Amino acid sequence: MNLSNLKPAEGSTKSRKRIGRGPGSGLGGTSTRGHKGAKSRSGYSKKIGFEGGQMPLQRRVPKFGFKNINRVEYKAINLDTIQKLAEAKQLQCVQVSDLVAAGFVSAAQLVKVLGNGTLTTKLDVQAHAFSKSAEAAIEAVGGKAVKL
Repeated sequence: MNLSNLKPAEGSTKSRKRIGRGPGSGLGGTSTRGHKGAKSRSGYSKKIGFEGGQMPLQRRVPKFGFKNINRVEYKAINLDTIQKLAEAKQLQCVQVSDLVAAGFVSAAQLVKVLGNGTLTTKLDVQAHAFSKSAEAAIEAVGGKAVKL
C-alpha cells in the first residue's frame, strides 16, 4: 500500500447529482425544484426572519425598554470584603490589583466600593467609584478613598 493507490472505502462516497441536464438524466425539467412558486425561480433568496407570510416572531413579540449605550458597569465590592482582604494580607492600602490577585474581580472590570459591612482598620482604598456611605465609612476610620 502507498499513497498512489489509496481510495475511499467501498460505498462510502456517492457521485454528485447533475441537475437540469435533460430528460434522459431523470433530473431535467423542474430540476428537483417542484412546480412554480418563488422557490422554483432563479435568484430566489428568502429574507431573514421570513415565515412564509405568517406574522414573523420578531414582529409578534412585544418590545419594551431600551439599552443605554453609555452605561458603565461596575463590579460591586463591599467594605466587609475589603476588611477581610486587608486583615488576611496585612495591607495598609487596598488597590484594584490586590482585588484582582485575590480573585474578586477580573483585570478588565471596573470596581465600585459599596458601604455594606464595617471597616475597623485605617485603610487607603483605591477604586474606580465609591458609594457615599462607603466613602464616609472609609474616612470615618481615618482612611482615604482614592478614585482612579
